Amino acid sequence: MRDNSTRQKAIPMTRHLTSTAAALTLAIAALAGCSGNDPAPSASAASPSASSASGAGAASATAAPANGATLDAAAFAAALKAPHTTILDVRTPAEFASGHLEGAVNADIEGDFAAAIADLDKAAPYAVYCRSGNRSAIAVQAMQQAGFTATYHLDGGITAWQAAGGTVVTG
Repeated sequence: MRDNSTRQKAIPMTRHLTSTAAALTLAIAALAGCSGNDPAPSASAASPSASSASGAGAASATAAPANGATLDAAAFAAALKAPHTTILDVRTPAEFASGHLEGAVNADIEGDFAAAIADLDKAAPYAVYCRSGNRSAIAVQAMQQAGFTATYHLDGGITAWQAAGGTVVTG
């Protein structure tokens, strides 16, 4: 005889998975409709093509990435187009000077990161990146713990950004 409590727990999980799959399908469809001729992100950084975006964490014109999401280069580039997005480079000042996304602000995760983010708007969207994605994941976690509600980071960091055709500026 089958335990009804197990069946009752399985039904909501099935509904959750179905709604998640539907949301991902819509996000992929929205990104597939983007052309490579779209204007550059608000930060004026040249971006990778949105055609290679993965469904996981992909941003669309109507939905921002989930707080704490990890985005591939194409999805990150698409998410940068959202109004009032701050691009946050969490590498060292020397790394930042050697090349960064145009419009990025440097807040070294290895320095006094808590002080660097203390006066930032916790409800504004923040696109966070580092060299490889490790430090930006730590930064996003710290920002979430500090009460930030719209943070996401670049999987593979600036290395993945450049490999996908994104440009950087120096200075």
